Amino acid sequence: MITIEAPGPLALIEDLGRHGYAHLGVSTSGAADRGALRTANRLVGNADVQAAIEITLGGLRIRTDAPLWCAIAGPATTIMINNRAEPSHHPIHLEAGDQLGVLPPARGLRNYLAIRGGLEVPSVLGSRSTDLLSGLGPPRLAAGDRLHVGIASTAFPGADVTPQPLPPSRPTTIEVEAGPRTDWFTDDATAALIEQLWTVDPDSDRTAVRLHGRPLQRRNNSELPSEGLVRGAIQVPPSGLPLIFGSDHPVTGGYPVIAVATPDGCDRAAQLRPGDAVRFTLRSPVSSGPAYRRNADPYP
Repeated sequence: MITIEAPGPLALIEDLGRHGYAHLGVSTSGAADRGALRTANRLVGNADVQAAIEITLGGLRIRTDAPLWCAIAGPATTIMINNRAEPSHHPIHLEAGDQLGVLPPARGLRNYLAIRGGLEVPSVLGSRSTDLLSGLGPPRLAAGDRLHVGIASTAFPGADVTPQPLPPSRPTTIEVEAGPRTDWFTDDATAALIEQLWTVDPDSDRTAVRLHGRPLQRRNNSELPSEGLVRGAIQVPPSGLPLIFGSDHPVTGGYPVIAVATPDGCDRAAQLRPGDAVRFTLRSPVSSGPAYRRNADPYP
């Protein structure tokens, strides 16, 4: 077992989400940055779907009851092991009684702590993920929580390190594809989405990243019946200021979706901090189909 000594600003248990329940009003949820979760799991030989701890802006501190292997992925950061500093992105062996802390990354927002064998918390609708919007899954982690570690069932990986990701470029570039309601916007608005520089609003979370900039103008101002939403959908409310839906998005929305971020774009959006600059780039259509459909598939 491990004990949470300090959760930091926000620490959640996340996997790759619960799929197939949107028709019941249950969104996928899961890790905000799925690529980072996969990397952490692979460093310790876990399956991609194993549950790990999503850490927002560092501050997490744990203590072990027994020897274990773990790894931290996401933005490059510093790990403190019994007050000794180490880099992230490599397997770490901890002895019983060791303390591990995660410092805030210099850039980016969320890191992932994977433990070999995964975290054994109750599964809800096929996932161990915390969904802050619906309240499904385990509660956010708090000091004193004790978590069971599973038994590893796969071989330890041959690689013992993965390169730390380079700091994201400024502004952050997010690749998008045309959404299902681009025809509801003027040509100038469609161009402005791509051409202008947007700024991340402080009122952003796992539900959505909200953006500031020049409002986008609609050519169709009629009411839109509620439609299904996916992770990465870029919806434009009456203010004209777009928002990028994240892992804890609602399953339906009544405002037009002008574009949809690709799966990689969703991961990049999950690492945005308030005040960060964002630019969208339009992806050409590909044979795999639109992002709106791919983002609804299991484990994009």
